[in-house]
Amino acid sequence: MTFSEPILAPWLLFACGLASSLGLVLALRQRPWQVLLANQGLQHRWLAASVAVVLLWQLRAQSVDWLALQLMLTALLTLVFKAPLALTTNLLANLSLVALGKAGWPLLGVNVLITGLVPVLVMVAIWRIVDRYLPDNLMVFLFLCGFFGAALATLGTGLAGLGLVMLGASDPDAIHLAKEYALFLPLLMPSEAFLTGMLLSVLMVYHPDWVATFNDHRYIDTK
Repeated sequence: MTFSEPILAPWLLFACGLASSLGLVLALRQRPWQVLLANQGLQHRWLAASVAVVLLWQLRAQSVDWLALQLMLTALLTLVFKAPLALTTNLLANLSLVALGKAGWPLLGVNVLITGLVPVLVMVAIWRIVDRYLPDNLMVFLFLCGFFGAALATLGTGLAGLGLVMLGASDPDAIHLAKEYALFLPLLMPSEAFLTGMLLSVLMVYHPDWVATFNDHRYIDTK
């Protein structure tokens, strides 16, 4: 879900931009480029994934003039590359929408917030719970992080977008349309969850070392 036209109040656009900037600064403070520079294979995988996400984001369903729906894959990126690189890829995808005229510059902060920061925070929270408190079981990790986590991250994105519209939409009709959009969330959640879970399961089977949040020794070798 991304906004295509500035239907939000200027103060809300500014607040979202400020929140997105703060989140990106905190992510960059983790110095993700150090990990990239030290691992040439990771460079290739991350660049390939980023290009794939940028291209996938061009395939969007334009439900109304100011709102577009697309698969995000932010949850998968968070599991495979961890939060800082996932947010960097999300920023690149949103910048591509701006560069191609599919979203305006004032909307960059809003779109990064709802398609990047919100799903990343949801995914990190779920991963932390699974990693610290649940049994070291391969299926637990796959289903809770891959399927359930992606679905919950998509729900978080949708609710965040709906909340922003209800909080500061400049067009009264936008609130009604946003509520209608909320009816599509149960349809978007399974598709995002299925794609994320399927790709994650393939990586865990053939290249478990590519999934940064998955410890193959802990979940496989010790069983």
